[in-house]
Amino acid sequence: MAFTGNFMPTSFKVEILKGVHNFSTGSGQTFKLAMYNNSASFTAATTAYTTTNEVAASGSYVAGGGTLTKVTPISSGTTAFTDFADISFTTATITAYGAMIYNDTATGNPAVAILDFGGAKTSTSGTFTIIFPAATATGAIIRIA
Repeated sequence: MAFTGNFMPTSFKVEILKGVHNFSTGSGQTFKLAMYNNSASFTAATTAYTTTNEVAASGSYVAGGGTLTKVTPISSGTTAFTDFADISFTTATITAYGAMIYNDTATGNPAVAILDFGGAKTSTSGTFTIIFPAATATGAIIRIA
């Protein structure tokens, strides 16, 4: 199986310290979600968005994926976190095993997170929706504790 869990690439952790990523709503950067088939191979060493093994464009899903709507970064206790609104692709025929969130604004389209769907997820001429967890210190898709 190509996907082996959800994780943040090591390069993303370094880029946070270098100020590469700005998750602020309004003035921040643009982040996208691209979906991949089971031939995709991502590890902690993954550094950037790639078209290799990305699912084919279908319906409202296009190469490069969809633009994510950010949630303003906040903290709770000692954990800082941010999240994204759910995203849907309509009239799409897609089989995806996972996805990559990446920064579409920064040079080189750096990878932010790899998401493992836990198996094939499919839509046939329908709506393919990614539902993000709650924006909390224990649930948000991007957390720094």
